[in-house]
Formats: sequence, C-alpha cells, structure tokens
Amino acid sequence: MGFFKDMRSGLSRNVTFLGVVSGLTDISSEMLYPIVPVFLTSVLGAPMQVVGLIEGVAEATASFVKILGGRLSDRYNVRKPFVVAGYSLSAISKPLLALAAGWHFVLFSRFIDRVGKGLRTSARDALIAGSVDKAHWGKAFGFHRAMDTLGAALGPLTALAMIHFMGSEKPDYRFIFLAAFVPALLGVGVLVYFVKEGVRPRPAGAPAPAPEPMSRDFKTFVALYAVFALGNSSDVFLIMKARELGFSLTGIILAYTGYNLVYALLASPAGWLSDRLGKIKTMAFGFAVFAAVYLGFALADRPWMIWPLFALYGFYGAFNEGIAKAVVSHLSTGGNRASAMGYFQGTLGFLTFAASALAGFLWDRVSPAAPFAVGAAGALLSGLALTLWTRNRKFSF
Repeated sequence: MGFFKDMRSGLSRNVTFLGVVSGLTDISSEMLYPIVPVFLTSVLGAPMQVVGLIEGVAEATASFVKILGGRLSDRYNVRKPFVVAGYSLSAISKPLLALAAGWHFVLFSRFIDRVGKGLRTSARDALIAGSVDKAHWGKAFGFHRAMDTLGAALGPLTALAMIHFMGSEKPDYRFIFLAAFVPALLGVGVLVYFVKEGVRPRPAGAPAPAPEPMSRDFKTFVALYAVFALGNSSDVFLIMKARELGFSLTGIILAYTGYNLVYALLASPAGWLSDRLGKIKTMAFGFAVFAAVYLGFALADRPWMIWPLFALYGFYGAFNEGIAKAVVSHLSTGGNRASAMGYFQGTLGFLTFAASALAGFLWDRVSPAAPFAVGAAGALLSGLALTLWTRNRKFSF
C-alpha cells in the first residue's frame, strides 16, 4: 500500500486531467491509425507513394510547429491557450476526413491534425513540469505517458471492434472518422473546464523579454540523445518485419496493442523509479532494452518471436520517452522550458524522418536486418555516452 500511495503523491490536479485529455485524444487518433492508409488506397485509389507523402508532410509539420509553439508559449508566458488550440485542431481534423473525396483532402486533414499536435505538445509538457515539484517530474511525465499510451492501445481495438460489428467486407470508414471525433471532443472539454493555467500571463502591452538561451548542458544532452535518434526509425519497420514473417493486419494490430499496454502499465512505475535512482541511469536501461529488441528483430525468423519482442519494446518506451522530458525540465528554466521541449522534440522528429529514410535505404540495399543492427548500435552508444557525461557533470537528477 505504501508503494501505491507514494505513486499517487505529488501528482497535481493538472497532471491528472492532462493525462485524461491525452488518453482520450489518443483513443481518437489511434482509432484511425490502421484505417487511414486502407481508406486512401482502397476507397480513394491513392498509390502507396501518396500514403508516404502524406505521412512525411504530417510528421515534418508537427516537428516544426513543436519548435515554434514552444517559443511562442515562452514569449507570451502562457501555456493553456496553446494546449487548448492544439487539441481543438486535432479534434476538428477527424470529422474532416469523413468529407474527403480525394487524397488531397486527407493531406489537408492530416496537416491540421499535426499542426495541432505541434502547437500543444511543448506548452503542455511545460505545463506539466510547472504543475508539480521537480522531485516528482519523472513520476508526472511517466503518468502522462501511461495515460497517453493506454489511449493508443484502446484506439485500434475500438476501430477493430467497430469494423467487426459492421459485419461487412467494406466497412463504413467515414462513420469511423465521425466516431473518432467523440473522444477527441470529450478531451477538449476536460481540458477547458478542469485544467488550470500554470503560469501568470504577461500583462497586455508589456514588452516580451529577450529569449532565454538554452544551457550548454541542454545542448549536450540533445546531441548525445541524437546518436540514438538517428537509429530510431519509424515503428513501421517493426510492422514490416512482422508482415515479412507472415503476420496478418489483425495480428499486427494486436501485437502493437500489446506493446502499448506494456508501455502504459510500466510508464508510471518507471517514472517513479527515475526520481529515486536517477533519470539518466533509468534511460540507459531503456536504451539497453531497445538495443536488445532491435537485435531480436534483426535475428527473428519465426512468427512467434514477434510477440515477446513487441512486449519487450514496451519496456523501452516506459523507461525512456517520459523520462527524457523530465531531464529536459531539469536542464531548462521556467522562462525557456516550453522552448526547450519544442527544440528537443522537434529535433527528434526531424531525426526520426532521417532515420527512417536511412532504414529504408539499408532495408533495400543491404538487408532487412541492417536497420535494426544500426538502431541497436546507436542506442548502446548513446546510453554509454549519456552515462559517462552524467558522471562527469555529477548531476543530482
């Protein structure tokens, strides 16, 4: 009982409700994750090249807007308006898909959705950091990631259930798009009525201060983390490996859902642990797990191997993504925290794009195992470099 009480302590009202908002929004978004590519190709007749174009534009947009949104949030010293605007745009994008008569409209909808994600993310993470004591940052970001990932697990299952009960080989995808609007709208409602602004807005007419520069330690952390990010390609390559071994679409979705469930269950305990053992040490463990998983995917030659590998992949997510945001919180200040979140996550977004391009080249020109070997090596190098840097700097977090 003491452990569970300690897990709950230090989590503010804002953190709790922001977790609910993210969970609802991810149910909405992930309902469409396995549906939109099928809708594009089978209903609108778009080629796979267009599917790749749409996703590339969407992710590049989110990365750029994360940086811009973070700077604007710090400049005007407000968080909630950016968070509300971002979640609202993402909600509106769902029913817009139901109106699509061509792939250009799907591109427009995905663009709106990713602008929303970019606009809200940096301000939201700064709001989380500003809502709890720094001693609980790992726990707070871990809880938020747990709720977000739980939504990511429930979304595809909801879509599969809807398709099943429609009882048709050609389900009504447009109805699913409209249904996805419901949890997204509920999330915006919770955000508007229950989440409070974490900083005092700058008085009207007051001059904006000069941007506070990023610390040298922040820049070093991003550079060392980038070694890992350059090998951390899109999860689509994990899916491609499963397909290569004979997995059906339903099997892939279930395996990916298993990954998200493990991630969701472990994210809060991992964040709690990072507050006690040290965040970089905990992240280094996550990198070691990532390396083991990627080596497993490189060597896998039996379908049954995919199930434990996806489950173990959830350990990596739990021991890395939320904790990295807690590290960024420690390496920034209240005056530049949203900007730091934006630079960190925006940089990772661009590097993921580069990593995915490299992985595709290696898959085609070398072997399907090559992208996973490169990713494993990058994770081990990054984890070792971060550990040595932390010992040299003697950080207290």
